[in-house]
Amino acid sequence: MKKMQTIFGCGIAAPFLCGILAATPAARAALPDEIQVYDDSINKPGEKGLELHVNTTPSGRNTSDYPGEIPPAHGLRVTPEFSWGLTETLEGGLYLPTLLDRDNRFYLAGIKLRMKWIPQRAHESGGAFYGLNAELSHVGSRFEASQSGLELRPILGYRNADWLIATNPVLSYELTKGYRGGGFDFSPSLKVSRTVGQGIAAGFETYSELGKLARFAPSSERQHTLYATLDVDRGPWIFNVGVGRGLDPATDRWTVKAIFEIPGYW
Repeated sequence: MKKMQTIFGCGIAAPFLCGILAATPAARAALPDEIQVYDDSINKPGEKGLELHVNTTPSGRNTSDYPGEIPPAHGLRVTPEFSWGLTETLEGGLYLPTLLDRDNRFYLAGIKLRMKWIPQRAHESGGAFYGLNAELSHVGSRFEASQSGLELRPILGYRNADWLIATNPVLSYELTKGYRGGGFDFSPSLKVSRTVGQGIAAGFETYSELGKLARFAPSSERQHTLYATLDVDRGPWIFNVGVGRGLDPATDRWTVKAIFEIPGYW
């Protein structure tokens, strides 16, 4: 999230939305610790940052997909994300996902390390941006069937003073033995927002899971969620909030999420 970005017209956004929703879906249970579409935000060299990712599922899956899994319904996920600018184009990050389940039991889920590379940022007057985020994770078996994974998140988009559009066609690969078959999973996401006031933008985000690239999941297992979102960047207050609605039976019905930037914390 970082500083709020903005982007361009609805006529261009529509084909992206149609493509993402048509190609949606998913085949693996995963801890929803971070619900975010990356843009070209990046810390300056030596700059440190802290964001707090918070989300909950008021209405969703309440049965386990595999033995021992904690289902998402009524859980509260809180994930601190520490970041550090390394160069003009590189940023390192550390996630510490935690979970409070429906029975008020608290868990430290694991650890995730990332490296973000943004070789092209949008100009002040507007323009395209692109980059890549790579993430290594290891979490407990209660949260993901495959405990270790690699995620490659391409970052593509365009923005100007009024509009932002960004997409992350995410590729993830299970590193745990027994879960590597079929290659990469494909999980595209999209963000479109429009400036509606000074430091305020409204829009939508979509998150989809398609299953393995080698063979997409059956339609009954595909998942996609549409969020109505609000981004605020005013004074010390920098945050993103959203309410998500699952668009098919395999998806959690309602999810509420927020990302808060904590200035000057470390």
